Amino acid sequence: MGGAAIVLGTFTAYGDWQLVWSDEFNGTSIDTNHWKFETGNRNGWGNHELEYYTDRPDNVCVSNGVLHIVARQESINGFAYTSARIKGHGLFSKKYGRFEFRAKVPEGKGYWPALWLMPEHSPYGRWPACGEIDVMENRGNYPAVVQGTIHYADTNGGHLQSTEIFTFPQNEGATNFHTYLLEWTTNSISWSVDGRLYETQTNWSTANASYPAPFDQPFYIIMNLAVGGIYSGNPDTNTVFPGEMQVDYIRVYDNITTNSAR
Repeated sequence: MGGAAIVLGTFTAYGDWQLVWSDEFNGTSIDTNHWKFETGNRNGWGNHELEYYTDRPDNVCVSNGVLHIVARQESINGFAYTSARIKGHGLFSKKYGRFEFRAKVPEGKGYWPALWLMPEHSPYGRWPACGEIDVMENRGNYPAVVQGTIHYADTNGGHLQSTEIFTFPQNEGATNFHTYLLEWTTNSISWSVDGRLYETQTNWSTANASYPAPFDQPFYIIMNLAVGGIYSGNPDTNTVFPGEMQVDYIRVYDNITTNSAR
């Protein structure tokens, strides 16, 4: 999983991996060739979340080479918090590969930042049978820990998940920039933080299809900063707003030696 990056023509190689897509966030606005905005609350997004997502620059913008997704305590459309959620659905998706994010997240109870993947199409039905890959999520009141998870289904469509946590060395919590890496092949999905491998999953399932379904389809990227919900709990009086997730870059690589499907 390593090796120095070297330039090959207009692409970048990293060991056996060749860059096929990236967003370095070097412009002055969100690249709408890469991202769509999801707005509203949509019944708490199925997780009892409290925020109302917007496409306003106050909640999502690019400046100084970084993407900023900002959660604020403010009233809008009957909700007490705002934030942002962007996705690559219909713009870029990838089956297998290396997904690399450099990001930092806010500290505070109720913050729920996430970098994750969902299927471009859903031949296996609705969630959880369609599958979900969480590259990184964090409970805001536990900045020392991040988590990587796959969600999938049993033969009857019931929800299953496989997950592990990564605990940072002292003074290196998630509120600092770190590199979150997912490597995904036909029969293995692994997670690393700053080059430290902490999780590998090789067994999963779904309803009415054989292994390696559902993780044999192109997936797209989602990034959001939720407020409240079943994962992180709701903010308390000690939570400071605004809080923001910053993303320095996202880079997606294909394997040169296996020429994995794009």
